[in-house]
Amino acid sequence: MALINSLLSWYLKKREPFIEHFMENPHDVQNELLTTLLDDAQNSEWGKKYDYKSINSVKEFKERVPVGNYETHRPYIERMMRGEQNILWSSEVRWFAKSSGTTGSKSKFIPVTYESMEICHFQGGKDALLFYVRNNPETTIFNGKGLIMGGSHQVNKFNSDQSFYGDLSAVMMQNMPFWAHFFRTPDLSIAIMDNWDEKIERMVKATVNEDVTSITGVPTWTIVLIEKLFEVTGKNNLSDIWPNIELYIHGGVSFTPYRDKFKQLIRSSKMNYLESYNASEGFLGLQDQSNSEEMLLMLDYGIYFEFMPMEEYGKDHPTTLSLDEIEVDVNYAVVISNNSGLWRYVIGDTVKFSDLNPFRFKITGRTKHFINAFGEELVIENADFAISNACKILDAHITDYTAAPVYFTDNKNGIGTHEWLIEFDQEPHCIETFTKELDQQLKAVNSDYEAKRFKDMAMLQPIIRIMPKGTFNHWLKKNGKLGGQHKVPRLSNNRHYVDEIMKMHIASI
Repeated sequence: MALINSLLSWYLKKREPFIEHFMENPHDVQNELLTTLLDDAQNSEWGKKYDYKSINSVKEFKERVPVGNYETHRPYIERMMRGEQNILWSSEVRWFAKSSGTTGSKSKFIPVTYESMEICHFQGGKDALLFYVRNNPETTIFNGKGLIMGGSHQVNKFNSDQSFYGDLSAVMMQNMPFWAHFFRTPDLSIAIMDNWDEKIERMVKATVNEDVTSITGVPTWTIVLIEKLFEVTGKNNLSDIWPNIELYIHGGVSFTPYRDKFKQLIRSSKMNYLESYNASEGFLGLQDQSNSEEMLLMLDYGIYFEFMPMEEYGKDHPTTLSLDEIEVDVNYAVVISNNSGLWRYVIGDTVKFSDLNPFRFKITGRTKHFINAFGEELVIENADFAISNACKILDAHITDYTAAPVYFTDNKNGIGTHEWLIEFDQEPHCIETFTKELDQQLKAVNSDYEAKRFKDMAMLQPIIRIMPKGTFNHWLKKNGKLGGQHKVPRLSNNRHYVDEIMKMHIASI
């Protein structure tokens, strides 16, 4: 096993010169990549529509191809799901990543080409391990197995002989090279089950006696698995069950509210954490430095990047910026063109860059997930920071939360506020004190919120409602979104989610 550990570390490090190249030559790499994408797709229906063959510059590309989203791509994707080929991309497409992005009722089906699997998603997974090995040269991570908290997939009902769809994690696991399965657990038949209640039970039985050295998955479901392991074994420290565990690779939601909870669950001095940004639309970034939470923008995964200033969001013809035009500490919506056939596609996430040499960033939220009912401009980054600090100060731990505005007409005081539904793993001793602390933390991190809260003139102190344990999972299950990459929406500018959850909660009392 020591030999395997050394060989795999050596294999991963062969990639380093390519990463150094795009870090040193970001603009050249991105421009060359766009040319390649246009060449590869020029004979597709989309490529012919916009005459990709005659596009010779980024300027021409932006002028000719409109900025779009899932709805603009949807008619083409639906045809691809019915079996038509050479529509958005030139090579055969047989897999689709099912994603809601939020817990909305409408699912998205993102095409996943074999090029995007190999050049983007699989390479991203390997690079995550490369960065970890580089930052931790004494690692023995490959002496054991990696546990992946994956979703499920199924045959495409529109084209049952030809294609499949499911959670991105399940799509990736199903298409991994055979040798990769020797280094992961549990067995594929368990890993891609769709019944999460049974899946967790079987995962515990299958892995409790394995030598697990790493875990990859969304924090909420990872916590469920760990607590089930504790229930079965009688332990209360994961390193007592898996003594060689040393890495947790997380993504999908901010890790900030969960960090203290994981330190409580895994009490080990050798435990490390690494963030990845692997969306259904593509693998975009990785945390490459152990002393910084920012992620490196991965520029050679077959994705051409543009960034839309938020004041342009929602316009019919928005202005977008290339890498050589962006600035630090500005909130941008991410726009991509990639080797899955998404063209100038607004993926719905927002980011801020902290460094432009190389390009490092943090995810700040979602284009549609914010609260700006009273000019407070509250984004997920603010909310996660504030609730994490409030929990830390008052020795509380959360499981999940969501928040929405209470409008003037809905409040007997005639002044607006925010309503937070919070499910605690460990409740604060005094909810009134917690409410005041959360309010203070929001003021500290968001000047617009602070201004609206001045002397209760435009906004009142937030309302906190403690939800019983299991509320959010029950709501997800009710909406057919339990498990996989489905997430509770943190913020909403309307009351749809909050009212639905409260109605469900009241009915259960």
